[in-house]
Amino acid sequence: MDQFTNHFDVVTRDSSSGECTAAGGLMNPLVAVLIKVGILKEDLDYHLIRASMVIIFLFFGYQKWFEYEAQVLIPYISNGPLIFWLHPVLGIRGATWFLGVSEWSFGTLLFLGFWNKKLGILGALGSSVTFICTVSIIPFMPDGWAASAGGFPAMTERVAFLMKDIVLLSASVYLLRQDVIRISSPAKQNGESSAVVLSH
Repeated sequence: MDQFTNHFDVVTRDSSSGECTAAGGLMNPLVAVLIKVGILKEDLDYHLIRASMVIIFLFFGYQKWFEYEAQVLIPYISNGPLIFWLHPVLGIRGATWFLGVSEWSFGTLLFLGFWNKKLGILGALGSSVTFICTVSIIPFMPDGWAASAGGFPAMTERVAFLMKDIVLLSASVYLLRQDVIRISSPAKQNGESSAVVLSH
């Protein structure tokens, strides 16, 4: 933390630009406040993103058990290149129940990932697949772009609803990567330690 703040101070002091110095003078107190409230706390972003994903799956999964959600999802499922088969195979209600069970399962695995990174990996994988499926709907959604505004990139509410899943996919991949790092790092360290012992 000290290295970060010292580096920040050096950059602002050494700048020959008066504007940069002024900006640094305004930014230093802001950075100091952010540091004081814990923005640099280890794994803050990691835990916050995990908790957010658990909450999202909890609420989104709950919706899937009701008729109104089954009707709302008809155009999304029907036009999804990776999930179009759900309605023919499971029916309208069965498809949403399947999604609800899946979302609650992935949310539970992500929650357990606070303590067990292997389960966290499974949850993050499931989450990533979920949002790959939903993001893939965007190009195929009928009336997804507002003709009155010239079409693409002016979104209608149907595409706007799906755009959030790009961020959720990124969050899922982030959690997946972090959990794999945490699983592989101890194993790598143990392997290096064993190699050192054997060399002696």
